[in-house]
Amino acid sequence: MRATMVFQRAMNTKERLLQYLKEEQGQFVSGEKVSTRLAISRSAIWKQISRLKEEGYEIESSPRKGYALRRIPDCLLAGEIREGLNSRLIGQGPIFHFQETDNTNNQAKTLAYEGAPEGALVIAEGQSQGRGRRGRTWFSPSGQGIYATVILRPSLSLSEAPKLTLMTAVATAEALESRTGLPIRIKWPNDILVNGRKLAGILTEIGTEMDLLDFAVIGLGLNVNIPKESFPPDLRTPATSLLIEKGEPYPRIPLLQAWLEALDQTYTLFCRGNFDHILSRWKILTDIVGSRIAVDLSGRRYTGVVQEVDENGVLILKEPDGTLQRIFSGDVTLLMA
Repeated sequence: MRATMVFQRAMNTKERLLQYLKEEQGQFVSGEKVSTRLAISRSAIWKQISRLKEEGYEIESSPRKGYALRRIPDCLLAGEIREGLNSRLIGQGPIFHFQETDNTNNQAKTLAYEGAPEGALVIAEGQSQGRGRRGRTWFSPSGQGIYATVILRPSLSLSEAPKLTLMTAVATAEALESRTGLPIRIKWPNDILVNGRKLAGILTEIGTEMDLLDFAVIGLGLNVNIPKESFPPDLRTPATSLLIEKGEPYPRIPLLQAWLEALDQTYTLFCRGNFDHILSRWKILTDIVGSRIAVDLSGRRYTGVVQEVDENGVLILKEPDGTLQRIFSGDVTLLMA
């Protein structure tokens, strides 16, 4: 589970070579021109070309013509993530890339405890133990989804931590709807749905120190190019993917960039004290207020009508006898009116 780590800094030789090849738009560029442009030897060029090929870049080499970039891999590499990323904080710090890990939240928590800065990103091509809420697993096949976690260090009380999940749900829903055109909805507290089926999930976990919030790690699991038959049988009805909904494969890098940018913008609003605005956007993207639901929590079932979601992201449920319950988390089922 070795990670490749990249910080925001001046480009190294490999990155400058890749940028040059991209500028040529698939045309051959001679070794002499590369050597002059980058001020490196022919042997150094060959070494960096080999490294790029190992990462999945398809580069054609010709003794007479030089080098031409033929294909960029559909891998969540730091250089591809950064190219064109328009964010202030998130994704601009260190990026930790794993080919496979147990799950990105676990890695992010370890890094956060070690002092990783706010905005750091952990990304994996696949997860062997992907996690959802309440100890559930998240199906995470390699190369077919986005499994990413961002480290944040907001100044919050522990009681305000649920706001982070609602904030992220808004950013995720708006990014996906804008990018794909699909009718995205939010299911309280952390599910992202399309046509009633789960497309993505959010997992927020926190680290504390002296009863204060030290950091939060916010994980995203997004089903991108997973065929229906690849899902485990018990997930084929409740789950979906962009491949299923759109009928064709979807490039992952633009989706990840859209999520990072939307989260960055929403987190900026959040830090400026504009959670009321975020909550109003959340309510537009969900149908839960006014709905009759059942909530399963710690072996007990609560039923009633949702009155409100308060300023801390807590669901206010009115039971048939008029009792108001404050629900911080749980499994929600929509009941017939």
